[in-house]
Amino acid sequence: MPTTAMNTTTPPRSLLLVEDDRPFLQRLARAMETRGFAVRTAESVAEGIRMVEEDPPAYAVVDLRLEDGHGLDVVEVLRRKREDSRVIILTGYGNIATAVTAVKLGAVDYLAKPADADEIYTALTREAGEKAPPPENPMSADRVRWEHIQRVYELCERNVSETARRLGMHRRTLQRILAKRAPR
Repeated sequence: MPTTAMNTTTPPRSLLLVEDDRPFLQRLARAMETRGFAVRTAESVAEGIRMVEEDPPAYAVVDLRLEDGHGLDVVEVLRRKREDSRVIILTGYGNIATAVTAVKLGAVDYLAKPADADEIYTALTREAGEKAPPPENPMSADRVRWEHIQRVYELCERNVSETARRLGMHRRTLQRILAKRAPR
């Protein structure tokens, strides 16, 4: 019987990056390739979903807010196509409500921008059950208020009028708060 040589090198791990900030996407793709990933990139929800349906990756890093929709839609499709995938949500608009939703949909971590390649790599490759280190700085009072507003907004299914009514604030005031980035 002929013997075949065993492949002693580990095949690259497939990684899909879905991010609409092109310079950041390109830097992250290069950084993850140097860490042994076979990287594909998408700049929209539609493109990300198409790539997932064609060839579901083992790993994914998905921006929460993209120009054509919600990155969680990509996560949902990926988890249906490949249950063992490891997904990280990356966002500049982090809040507790969307973090909980992301985890319920199957994301293994939720990182706030600006996250560097080392943080993303660590989150992607963390062993199941291994706990993430606690944050170095606790949230400010402004951040806690912002988180509460975001949670109510998500509970109201992103309805600004209903959220403003429940929070007892003017609708325009709420719109201004929602348009801003999260305080530190």
